[in-house]
Amino acid sequence: MSASEASSFEELILESNDQERTVDLRSGVVSIDYYEDILSPTVTAKIRVINTGDSISPKDTIDPKKTDGAKQSIYNGLPLRGGERLSMKIIDQGETQAGSEKTGLDFSSDPKKYLFVSSITQVLQEEQRESFLLNLVSREAITNETTRVMKRYNGTISNSVNKILKDVLVVDESRYTVENTRGSYNFVGNLRKPFSTLISLASKSVPDVSKNATAGFVFFQTQDGFKFASIDSLIKEKSKATYTYTDVNESSITRNNDYKILQYSVDKNQNLIENLRMGTYSFVRLAFNPLTFVFSQTKYNYGAKEGIKNLGRDLELPKISDDATQTLDQLPTRVVSQIVDVGATVGVSTDTNYSPEEYQGQNIVRYNLLMTQSLSMTVPCNTDLRAGDVITCRFPKISREGSIEFDQETGGKYLIKELCHHFEAKRSFTSMTLVRDTFGLTGDES
Repeated sequence: MSASEASSFEELILESNDQERTVDLRSGVVSIDYYEDILSPTVTAKIRVINTGDSISPKDTIDPKKTDGAKQSIYNGLPLRGGERLSMKIIDQGETQAGSEKTGLDFSSDPKKYLFVSSITQVLQEEQRESFLLNLVSREAITNETTRVMKRYNGTISNSVNKILKDVLVVDESRYTVENTRGSYNFVGNLRKPFSTLISLASKSVPDVSKNATAGFVFFQTQDGFKFASIDSLIKEKSKATYTYTDVNESSITRNNDYKILQYSVDKNQNLIENLRMGTYSFVRLAFNPLTFVFSQTKYNYGAKEGIKNLGRDLELPKISDDATQTLDQLPTRVVSQIVDVGATVGVSTDTNYSPEEYQGQNIVRYNLLMTQSLSMTVPCNTDLRAGDVITCRFPKISREGSIEFDQETGGKYLIKELCHHFEAKRSFTSMTLVRDTFGLTGDES
């Protein structure tokens, strides 16, 4: 769907809390914003509605089985109190680069996929009309607030994640994917919320691969369902699409230009001081074992990494000074203190959980490196894109001669950290925040 095309709202049915009344929002929708983020455990959406006030017949206040006959506004007639569920389907009329039809945005095929009203804000009521903003989340976001992780879990983290998603959040197996993790990790839920538990487990996970495993997982939700995946596995995926920036006005974008970048800006292009403070390149980990009363010290540096994969070329760090032989990754710039995780075993045990000295170092570096370069970008609406997808961007090289060559440093593969599909009656577009852990094109891209 190009930015100049009208959005196609196939279904926007809002259902009352008692599930006995519904209202079609399509005629009153001003805009819809749908969000995904690899650092958010739930999808969200915002729908702005203007209503003329004669949309629904409310129930009689004395006899709930009857209506009072006079139609009222959606806000008072449904009424909107929070917790209502929405069936939403938006058709994407554009074409993919391969020529196949796009799937659109569909939260209507199964009630378990419906979105729920978390809050109603910006309510404005006048004599003949009303306007309000519906803030929506997934069903699991509601469940997360009403349940707790209570059991004791043994075995691999991936097995525990599967159990929490299935048994606590009650997610269908077809609606989540969990990457296998290495080693055993035992813990007790301690009445924590499911999302908090899963995010915490992500920071302790190492991919179960034969070699060169790098710690650093993320837990998030897309329109396809939940993902518990390593950063390494995300960046190894093939590029979902290729976008090219050219100097054209948004109004001139047509169906043949669905993969042109409408606008972009570089939000972050390396922050050396911040990375030094965070220990991105080198740090020392001090760990205290509460059972043995022993301190251990582990040094970790980026230059000695094994298996950390990049979206671009390897990062080249400068020397500490002109006279020094050491680079910035060889001198620790942060000290991390930690109590050794001894696990939740029966009785008193001196066995630690799976290699905390390994994942502690790797995940700090991995999370910090991922945000090395960040840019914001707006493209014609593409509902085939997901948070966590890899896309390729091409930007023209600045040249006085008017060269059509592409910039080898700014261009290349990026990971979609977050995205927003924006829909209006007359236009639609997708805005994204893209990140990557280094700069430039790899050899196979150039």
